[in-house]
Amino acid sequence: MKLSLPIPLLLLLPVLAMAKPLTVCTDASPEGFDVVQYNSLVTTNASADVLMNRLVEFDARAGKVVPGLAERWTVSADGLSYTFTLRRNVAFHATDYFRPGRKLNADDVVQSFERMLKPDHPWHRIAVNGFPHAQSMQLPKLVRAVDRIDDQTVRFTLNEADATFLPMLTMGFASIYSAEYMDKLMAAGKPALLNSQPIGTGPFVFRAYQKDAAVRYVANPDYFGGKPKVERLLFSIVPDATVRLQKLRAGECQIALSPKPQDVAGIRGNPALQALSVPAFMTAFVALNSQHKPLDNPKVRQAINLAFDRTAYLNSVFGGTAVAATQIYPPNTWSYARDVRPWPHDPARARALLAEAGLAKGFETTIWTRPSGSTLNPNPRAGAELLQADLARVGIRASIKVIEWGELIKRGKAGEHDLLFMGWAGDNGDPDNFLTPQFSCAAVTSGTNFARYCSPTLDRQIEAGKRTANVAERTRQYVAAQKWIHDQALWVPLAHPTATVLVRREVGGYRVSPFGRQDFASVVVR
Repeated sequence: MKLSLPIPLLLLLPVLAMAKPLTVCTDASPEGFDVVQYNSLVTTNASADVLMNRLVEFDARAGKVVPGLAERWTVSADGLSYTFTLRRNVAFHATDYFRPGRKLNADDVVQSFERMLKPDHPWHRIAVNGFPHAQSMQLPKLVRAVDRIDDQTVRFTLNEADATFLPMLTMGFASIYSAEYMDKLMAAGKPALLNSQPIGTGPFVFRAYQKDAAVRYVANPDYFGGKPKVERLLFSIVPDATVRLQKLRAGECQIALSPKPQDVAGIRGNPALQALSVPAFMTAFVALNSQHKPLDNPKVRQAINLAFDRTAYLNSVFGGTAVAATQIYPPNTWSYARDVRPWPHDPARARALLAEAGLAKGFETTIWTRPSGSTLNPNPRAGAELLQADLARVGIRASIKVIEWGELIKRGKAGEHDLLFMGWAGDNGDPDNFLTPQFSCAAVTSGTNFARYCSPTLDRQIEAGKRTANVAERTRQYVAAQKWIHDQALWVPLAHPTATVLVRREVGGYRVSPFGRQDFASVVVR
């Protein structure tokens, strides 16, 4: 019997076949897609968030760790053993360059972590950029073993109890890779393809990437969380925030990330657009490279903090969309050191400190910043010029270097900068998400510690805060760490921004993450 369709449905079929993608206007190109090699949020969003999953995830609304690829887990009484039971029938992506021969199992988890933990692992030396998050979080020191118990069970054995271990596994670098795919690439002598032809278990499947132009994905029909509601996802890379807004107005993208504050105000009253906001678990800062002279002198770093007019900076760059930063993480975070006073704007005291450091005539330095705006730095040029002018008033002659985002991250991790405009977004609500990756000695080696500062005293305070689950004791250690960081003036803290995303009204199901992470699995375009 021949199937006949009503005329209206016949007319609708071509429309469905040509359905518009969900187009997201983003501010920069990802550095690659092997997310463990990188630490920028842009790269995490383009790889870990859309292509991959982790054993556990962090639910920002509930404020807790929830199941991911592991449907449940147990922790031993001594806190040294974590046993995860994996979901069954989780499929890896099928693409034109890989067809999986099996479902997710414990081998994938073991290989995903052992490549980061074991220097003699075949995949360890393949990561030309190293493993910045794993190294800064001191994972090789923490994890004694990752063992396959059976197909669906994996056990992590730790060398010492660590209250941050489970939340750490929600971070992008803890994404689970296909061991089958990795073995295929290694056997073919093409392991570098892992960075350009990714395979994951996530809601979208990678299709193509054109640097500085676009990343293309399609919905994963076999996603264990349910097939996404949009068939195609396009990241349109548009560094200029004004152009992103123009594209949003024209319907060329449905979501625009990292808007300028004035753009948020500018869409008020536009019935086609809306701004979605949430207080961000982020800090914008200027890192002071303590390994470069004269920035190795704490009096010089303190003088820079005293010279800077934060109020003028916040008004000019953030336009009322951020809270002034005193400490390294936002004031609504538990363990925040409320009795630490911010550096005042005191140019006279700054000049006196420079004189005490033997620099009464000042010195020359450089200010590094990115070319395009972001949530953590809406107007890079204006911010750099304000800092430059403030420093000039106390005798510090600073030149501004504008460097492309990917190159800025690479060279900043290598410690080439003097003063570096940067920002940090935590992946969960734990304070250590800022402390270890930004201020530990291990993070100097991995490159995420942009102040390039290593202190055994500070390391001990951070480590002591992780070794207990007692919140009061962790708070005591973290308050001491914050005081140390403030007194050493390792950063010029700038702002805790509001995370805002501009969306068209036809978009439903999208939520802004306080961590800057992106989830498009439940988004619909009406």
